[in-house]
Amino acid sequence: MSEVTVVGLGPMGSAMAVAFLAAGHEVAVWNRTASKTDALVDKGARRAGSAADGDLLVVSQTDYPAMYDSFGEARLDGKVVVNLSSGTPEELRAAAGWVAGRGGTLVTGGVMVPPPAIGQPGAYTFYSGPEDVLDRHAGTLKALGQVTYVGADQGLAMTYYQAQLLMFWSSLTSFMHALALMRRSGVPARDFLPFARELFTSMGGDGPMGYAKILAEEVEAGVYPGELNSLHMQAVGLGHAVDTLAEAGLETTVPQALRRLFERADAEGRGGEGLGTVIESIMKP
Repeated sequence: MSEVTVVGLGPMGSAMAVAFLAAGHEVAVWNRTASKTDALVDKGARRAGSAADGDLLVVSQTDYPAMYDSFGEARLDGKVVVNLSSGTPEELRAAAGWVAGRGGTLVTGGVMVPPPAIGQPGAYTFYSGPEDVLDRHAGTLKALGQVTYVGADQGLAMTYYQAQLLMFWSSLTSFMHALALMRRSGVPARDFLPFARELFTSMGGDGPMGYAKILAEEVEAGVYPGELNSLHMQAVGLGHAVDTLAEAGLETTVPQALRRLFERADAEGRGGEGLGTVIESIMKP
């Protein structure tokens, strides 16, 4: 089995170290607060002498500046840094140059599951960077979950990651608005849950409510049919939903912003097109 050094031992990094150990790899651990290594050393990990101790360095920290602070002035000649921290695509591209300037190679990643799911069925991570380098270490990294390569541009992994999180946060926040509205009417969350599940599931499916697929195809083609369900109709309907929240005495900042976006697209003369036309306004803020 291979050797891997895990840099950063918060909940995610610690879960990664445990997953590597469970897969039979030799694991070294390092953290800026050294005492966080103790529990993992008790499980069989080695306490690394520095963040750059090892040839395969898997970084899981709060952000990319933490990596710069951890490595300091250390040389990274011949080393592969797999950074699974959060940031922006441009930060990751800049980090690739920073690592290369110290002799190393950066592979970037975005982990798409919470710490308890690391190494479990269904776990996966987006990776980007030199494909041949990733291929050499994929056997080790698969201990964390499925290795999903998205391209050579080091910013792409984070682009996929942030795109997924935008969907995650916005959809769950809309669900919380819905639950708050139902609570105002005396309906328990458990009673509404089956309908929310059905909506989430059907939007990702292939049926008439499969809007993820429908919108992806429309955006790809640049054509947004609106004969049966125009954007103007959607904007009016959304206005009613926002007014309903306001009548119930609920917070409306995010729904109001969505309403303004729809109304802007309508005012730009695309009200007769379908919902997908909203992307044209999103692309031109």
